[in-house]
Amino acid sequence: MTKAQQEGQSLDKLAGIMADIAGHYNDLIQDFLSHQGQAGGTNPDVTGLGRTYLELSASLMQNPGKLFEAQTQAWTAYTNLWLNSAKAMLGEETSPVREPGTGDRRFRHAAWDEHPFFSFIKQSYLVTADAILSAVSDVDDIDQKTAGKAQFYTRQFVDAMSPTNFLLTNPEVLEATLDSKGENLLKGMQNFIDDIDAETGLLRIKMTDEQAFEPGVNIAVTPGKVVFQNDLFQLLQYEPSTGKTFRKPLLIMPPWINKYYVLDLQPQNSMIKWLVEQGHTVFVISWVNPDEKLAHKDFEHYVTEGSVAAIDAVEQATGESGINIVGYCIGGTLLAATLAYLQATGDARVASATFFVSLIDFSIPGDLGVFIDEQQLESLEQTMNERGYHDGKEMAATFNLLRSNDLIWSFYVRNYLLGKDPFPFDLLYWNADSTRLPARMHSTYLRTMYLKNEFREPGGLSVAGTPIDVSTIRVPAYFISTEEDHIAPWEGTYLGAQLLSGPVKFVLGKSGHIAGVINPPDAQKYGYYTGPDVDRPAAEWHDNAELHPGSWWPDWQAWLEQFAGGKIPARTPGGNGRTVIEDAPGSYIKMP
Repeated sequence: MTKAQQEGQSLDKLAGIMADIAGHYNDLIQDFLSHQGQAGGTNPDVTGLGRTYLELSASLMQNPGKLFEAQTQAWTAYTNLWLNSAKAMLGEETSPVREPGTGDRRFRHAAWDEHPFFSFIKQSYLVTADAILSAVSDVDDIDQKTAGKAQFYTRQFVDAMSPTNFLLTNPEVLEATLDSKGENLLKGMQNFIDDIDAETGLLRIKMTDEQAFEPGVNIAVTPGKVVFQNDLFQLLQYEPSTGKTFRKPLLIMPPWINKYYVLDLQPQNSMIKWLVEQGHTVFVISWVNPDEKLAHKDFEHYVTEGSVAAIDAVEQATGESGINIVGYCIGGTLLAATLAYLQATGDARVASATFFVSLIDFSIPGDLGVFIDEQQLESLEQTMNERGYHDGKEMAATFNLLRSNDLIWSFYVRNYLLGKDPFPFDLLYWNADSTRLPARMHSTYLRTMYLKNEFREPGGLSVAGTPIDVSTIRVPAYFISTEEDHIAPWEGTYLGAQLLSGPVKFVLGKSGHIAGVINPPDAQKYGYYTGPDVDRPAAEWHDNAELHPGSWWPDWQAWLEQFAGGKIPARTPGGNGRTVIEDAPGSYIKMP
């Protein structure tokens, strides 16, 4: 039997399978509809996409030369692709016209390279995607905000149209369908229905087995105690693992957009455990998961009742008035506000500050800026004011859009087309464990920082009636940012580092917002750059920086020791007359 005959039989077999499961699909759909909750009404075009693409179309029509050039380049690529495909069908060796990027994991199945049909589909898609994205990005007579929005949503469309996302153009899915006689599609349809939220009717793709982990049981297990709490946070103090510790304690302020235990997932990748082993007395803020009762809490409350209250509690627990503080992401923005407030009020209790992938100057907000304009904020504020909070699931969906191929479409293919169950993965479990945000705080954060970029200006934010100025911060600071950060682009965090008046060390890690930070030394992964002072443009800093192998953690530890004081007998939670409330990780982390 020839190869063509074998492929013909496979197609006939596939057609039979599809016909057989059609009835099963109908049963599943009827079951889904009978249990479907009432979804909300359709939303108006709050993103302004209609206006965005009208402006884009007008720009393209006014620049026919650029459009013609893009079309010519695409046509040339298509012509070469057709010629190469014809040669491949005749058994000749050819070189691909277009290959996926090094980080593109969609086309890993061997058939994308070895089978002429699928190789043609892959290259045709990539050439078309290039043409579309090039046309959208190559406009210079519309404002930057509109151009960025057009590019972002066009990229979402291009990603959605990938041949990997469709049954008949994905060789891996076709292979699985033939091998399982269509069971993968039935299982995938059931997975799809199970992922529909019964209350809202919205799809929430499961990325991991959400029953596989439990904080305090198999994640967030570093021993410690809750030594303070108020209505915004619990303060965790960790048990020492060394006989002596540094005199000055270390306080970590994680983002309240997610839960703190990304810093304490498993023992082998726990930053908290590693810091304890280096001899630090480690305290961590575990933020509450707020509901409508905390709707009135503003950003300034997260300073006075959050970070400043935590500093007070650490001082009372240790008897030390000088501490080192870490802020992660928005926790770093909060740290900058706290330091400026302490500076304005004459409070010198902070010995050093470390900023993990934190924006202070929001001039370069990355793709998140697409979601921040007056129209979208007004719509969001209306919803938040009705609820009293911003739903963390909606925030998580927004972040997933920033990496849609990795965080949406790869799971769509795995769960719904291949019919596989989500696998247990600690980081993805944490990613799905979303938190709510108080309405007033979130509105202030988005307007003051992202929309108006006033936080960088003197008096742009007031705390407890005191105007603050981040440029007055004189505390020694260490900035760690990452090259592939899609949430806090490193060029933007670099601008924030330039605002501070004290000595600053800027370090640039490989990888992204999470993996580049949670990079334990034993893993021997990635790498990091150290460079000159931040008194020059970001590109020039990068050109003069030195690349080091492995984790940046030891470099930070060496810097941190300058401000950690001498060694003293190790402290245990509950010392200095403090009452232990409960074991770590505490109850706030488990709040639904």
